[in-house]
Amino acid sequence: MKKWLAVAVLAGLGVLGVVVEPAAQVKQGGPINAADTAWILTATALVLLMTPGLSFFYGGMVRLKNVVSTLLQSFMAMAVISLLWVVVGFSLSFGDSFHGLIGDPRTFFMFSGVGGETHPELAPTIPLLLFALFQLKFAIITPALITGAFAERVRFKAYVLFMVLFSLVIYAPLAHWTWHPEGFLRQWGVLDFAGGTVVHMSAGFAALAGAMVLGRRQVHLENVTHTPANLPFVLLGTGMLWFGWFGFNAGSALSASSVATLAFATTNTASAAAMLGWLAFDWLRGRQPSAVGACVGAVVGLVAVTPAAGFITVGQSIMVGLVASLVSNAAAHFKSRTALDDTLDVFPCHGLGGAVGMVLTGVLAKDVGLLYGQTRTFLMHLLALVVVSAFSFVGSYLLYKLVDRIVPLRVTREQEEQGLDLSQHGETVGETAVAPAAPEAPRAEPAPHSQPGVPVPA
Repeated sequence: MKKWLAVAVLAGLGVLGVVVEPAAQVKQGGPINAADTAWILTATALVLLMTPGLSFFYGGMVRLKNVVSTLLQSFMAMAVISLLWVVVGFSLSFGDSFHGLIGDPRTFFMFSGVGGETHPELAPTIPLLLFALFQLKFAIITPALITGAFAERVRFKAYVLFMVLFSLVIYAPLAHWTWHPEGFLRQWGVLDFAGGTVVHMSAGFAALAGAMVLGRRQVHLENVTHTPANLPFVLLGTGMLWFGWFGFNAGSALSASSVATLAFATTNTASAAAMLGWLAFDWLRGRQPSAVGACVGAVVGLVAVTPAAGFITVGQSIMVGLVASLVSNAAAHFKSRTALDDTLDVFPCHGLGGAVGMVLTGVLAKDVGLLYGQTRTFLMHLLALVVVSAFSFVGSYLLYKLVDRIVPLRVTREQEEQGLDLSQHGETVGETAVAPAAPEAPRAEPAPHSQPGVPVPA
């Protein structure tokens, strides 16, 4: 029955796409700026590249028998959220505002009224359709970020359902509050250049709720040392994220301008500082400089500078990266001593990294920050942190509970031990898993702890 329901929903979307007549764009602005349009087209592609980059970043960190499932979870976000955004996601985020809380789902339903003209408020110099596509890439990566918290134990169908609900109930309101001209956080004067609250804090606090609801993995209960499956994947994913983040932050200027250039520079500088800071803090605690540490540090710097990228100086971005790497490193170290099983440290890196970035934006933002003798922006940022944290955590916690009533969130213990690649997808890193017709002949020297289709590392 559930399988037929999923097929019916897809078929219904296909029918809607045919029968809904696209309306002409109602609000139109001035002429299109060719340079701005070219840059945002490029930035949109760069931000999309971040999601495959995230899949490699996460996929290299999990155990070998969960690599495929972890990669696929990020790619599924590209498909599911792309359709959801066209149907109603963009309307809820940027449609006509209902008291600064949520957009009217009818405004851009099925992308009706999303045309090739500029929009005086949302996209003054680029086509509104391009703006909608650029914002889509942010909506895609946000639920993908959460997957690192419940990696190696989440049921695939439950994850897809949660992703849909999270995007509608958590992400869309936050995007409206923060980025819509009439959103109440924007009206308060909260500055979030590219998604410190909307993307990273929402994902981080949803990750915390997910780790708590799904509970600990068996290997975590048994205190088994976690060995990443593929460190080159982690390095590759970090490079793709760093590269794509230039579109994420510099593209959020929505123009080919000096602001975009500043955001480009602060993004690179904060990431570099955070990478070195993370390695330095590890070294002070007696650890060797590691590839994973360098990669995680770089990503934390990218996270923290996201809300501040266009509002601070290049020199100040060094401090943003260093402070964020210290806070996230300490939080990840503390978390490792607790019973919380946030598999890939999503909350310490994205939840707290985004929060640090928002606080420092309130301190350092040009002309309105605490550093310039102004207190209002800083205080509004502190209040926004409370609102966003509570909304994201409580809302996500309730959504996990709701999903668990419909589809069990967690796989069985046997499926967890087998690995999600085989138990959820029937595939492995090596060959596609098939049920053997007869027992294989014993080998002279069988490899210990080997699994069907999963090569044992030398």
